[in-house]
Amino acid sequence: METNKIYLGDTLEVLKTFPDNSIDISVLSPPYNKHGVAGGLVKKVEYKNSSDSKDEVLYQSEQIEVLNQLWRVTKPHGHIFYNHKLRWVDAIMIHPMEWVTKTKWNIRQEIIWNRILSGNIQSWRFWQVEERIYWLQKGITKGEKLASRHAKMTSIWKIIPERGILEHCAPFPIELPTRCIYSIADLNKGLTILDPYCGSGSTLVAAKTMGHNYIGIDCSDEYIKVAETRLKQLEDENYRPKGLCDAERVTMEMNLHNVERSYKERKKS
Repeated sequence: METNKIYLGDTLEVLKTFPDNSIDISVLSPPYNKHGVAGGLVKKVEYKNSSDSKDEVLYQSEQIEVLNQLWRVTKPHGHIFYNHKLRWVDAIMIHPMEWVTKTKWNIRQEIIWNRILSGNIQSWRFWQVEERIYWLQKGITKGEKLASRHAKMTSIWKIIPERGILEHCAPFPIELPTRCIYSIADLNKGLTILDPYCGSGSTLVAAKTMGHNYIGIDCSDEYIKVAETRLKQLEDENYRPKGLCDAERVTMEMNLHNVERSYKERKKS
């Protein structure tokens, strides 16, 4: 297993080649098995070289196997952040807990990602603007706490979906993996960060910007080229897009993790 590299191939098969206890933190969002249906704002979801239309029983069993492989390659007491969402098939709701609870992971917390702008505009139910992020840990560390500057972010994350990357149908906004990684790594550097469905590379770019080693896996060479371009742009001092560049957005997210007064000081006042 090499760090600072993106592997081309099937997520599960590549993971099987990685050694035990080698990854510190993973941030991932697999295809949701939505059978091409996205909602009113986006007409169709199509991934390069990956099917989003599988038998649901098969899909869930594959996700359990992927999550258990991630458990194997994660260091003791290491962490993953698994992004998924509620889905409805024939009016029956399917919740990610249906398979997450069947894995080896300890569920540390369920986080709500408030996407704000991405409502499904059909009126079968109230507009769904949220997704779930499952903070999972390998084993239980009693008494382990987040630094106050990270815990203040609360369990509801208000982060706007990515709008600047057109080459991928569902890219992470870079603020999301930044928050996941920084909250666990804190001021430490040099951890090994994995995204086994790395797509356009947001997790990898966030990891590199914060001084960590990254590993990505994706089945699409087109997406890998997009991710590699973004990683190279971090080293180009002359790269100045019209908006904020990735590194600037990572810094802005990290700056949100700041506590001006302690809990005791606030309680006293």
